[in-house]
Amino acid sequence: MKVLLHICCAPCSAYCIKSLREENMNITGYWYNTNIHPFEEYKNRLDALKEYSKMINLDVIYNDNYGLVEFTKNVINDLNNRCGYCYTSRLEEVVKYAQEHNYDAFTSTLFISPYQKHDLLKGICEDLSKKYNIPFLYRDFRPYFYEGQAMFKETGLYMQKYCGCVFSEMEAKLKKINKSVEDSNKLNALIENKIN
Repeated sequence: MKVLLHICCAPCSAYCIKSLREENMNITGYWYNTNIHPFEEYKNRLDALKEYSKMINLDVIYNDNYGLVEFTKNVINDLNNRCGYCYTSRLEEVVKYAQEHNYDAFTSTLFISPYQKHDLLKGICEDLSKKYNIPFLYRDFRPYFYEGQAMFKETGLYMQKYCGCVFSEMEAKLKKINKSVEDSNKLNALIENKIN
């Protein structure tokens, strides 16, 4: 089976590619991630995939569009639903390409991440499958997320710290700040208890 695999990043692709190849599927990667910001992050992830694809002998189509303006314009007024726009806009490009180039099915490495909105993503892929009349190859790779991350870590290539968009970066940094404040408050409380 000839499958077009949307690749959100190289670390998430490691286990997905291995697993699909073990099922004797002919995999081609497709990079299209207008959600990834800032540009330095976008470039780091793109470069990591280019290196990794050489290491594992994977053909990848690069739809290299750094889409900060388009992405933010479409999500800024409804940040709580930004993931729906993000999944749809990226995967529709993948599905159109798969249909136009006679692939047997499509899927995405996003299905390995426990941080994604899995059911929303699956529903969007099912809808796009019907719209473009091309099968959606569903696999729930989430149980293998940490195994895949460990596999990729061995390459020494770049591994990101957040989902990709500026808003998820902000959330990741706020969590870190809040944890730091919480830890600091606990330490202060311990010190005060010892002094008193």
